[in-house]
Amino acid sequence: MRTKTVFIIIFTALITIFLMINTDAVEFNLIFVKKEVSKLLVVGICTFVGFVLGYWAGRPKTTVSTYDREIDEPGNTGKNNLSDEDRDYIS
Repeated sequence: MRTKTVFIIIFTALITIFLMINTDAVEFNLIFVKKEVSKLLVVGICTFVGFVLGYWAGRPKTTVSTYDREIDEPGNTGKNNLSDEDRDYIS
């Protein structure tokens, strides 16, 4: 197994143990309402939101170059308009 996989398994196990230990209800002030909520629910939701935001922030960006846009334009065949010399130069 790769190191990354082992780290993910250990981290998931630790989060699960932490959530199972903290199941008691606590009072939260939700702006206009005071509500009794389980710590398990609050920590679980915060962990999930953290993973989603981390994935969203760290995902690879897709970039579109001007050449890609030229190929996508209707009526333009892109590389097919190149001469043999140009194709050799690019290759």
